[in-house]
Amino acid sequence: MGVRVPPSANHGEPMKTKGRVAIFLSGRGSNFEAIYQNSLKKEANFEVVVIISNKKSARGLEKAKEYGLPAFFISPKKFGLKTAYEKEIIKTLKKHDVDLICLAGYMKIVGEELLRAYENRILNIHPALLPAFPGLHAQKQALDYGVKVSGCTVHFVDAGVDSGPVILQQAVAVEPGDDEETLSQRILKEEHRIYSAALRLYFENRLKISERNVIILA
Repeated sequence: MGVRVPPSANHGEPMKTKGRVAIFLSGRGSNFEAIYQNSLKKEANFEVVVIISNKKSARGLEKAKEYGLPAFFISPKKFGLKTAYEKEIIKTLKKHDVDLICLAGYMKIVGEELLRAYENRILNIHPALLPAFPGLHAQKQALDYGVKVSGCTVHFVDAGVDSGPVILQQAVAVEPGDDEETLSQRILKEEHRIYSAALRLYFENRLKISERNVIILA
C-alpha cells in the first residue's frame, strides 16, 4: 500500500492543462532558470507561475522579473514567528493557484504550516546522493570524505533536513583533481536535467509514496 501523489490539490475538479509550479529560491536561481526554460518546451506538462524568495537581493528575483513572472520577496524578519511567515507565503501561493512547490536553493527549513498545507507537494533538489551528505556544502563534504561518486537527488520535502523520500537520483563521478567548484558545476548540469524530469513525472500522476519509497508508475 502507498499514497499516490495527486498532481493537483483541486480534487473533484477537471484536470488542468499544465501543473502550476511555485519556485522558492534564496540566490542566483540556476535551477529555477532550468525549470522555467524546460517549461517553455512544447511537451512540458507544467508551468512556472510564481517565484518567492526570503532574500531581497536574490538574483533569481531579478531574473524572474526579466521573464515577466510574478516574483515576491517575503521577509521572515517582518513576521517574527515562522508560522506567520509561512501563512503569508501560503496566501501568495493560493492567489496563484499553485499545485506544487519546488525549492531551488531556498536556504530555509520548511516549517509545519507549509508542510501541512502542501503535504507531498513540495520538492527539493540536493547536490549529493542522499542520504549521504545532507545539509550545506554537500560537494565539499563528498570531497573531504574521499568518495569516488557523488551526484544529485530530487526528493519530497518533510520536516527533516534533506530527509524526505527520494524521487530521482543521478550519479556523477568524482574526477582526479576535482575541487568544490569543478564538482559542483558537473553536478549542477545533472540537477537541471533531473529536476524537470521529476516535475514531469509528478504531473503525469506517476509517483506513489510507499513508506520511504517513491514508486514510479508505468
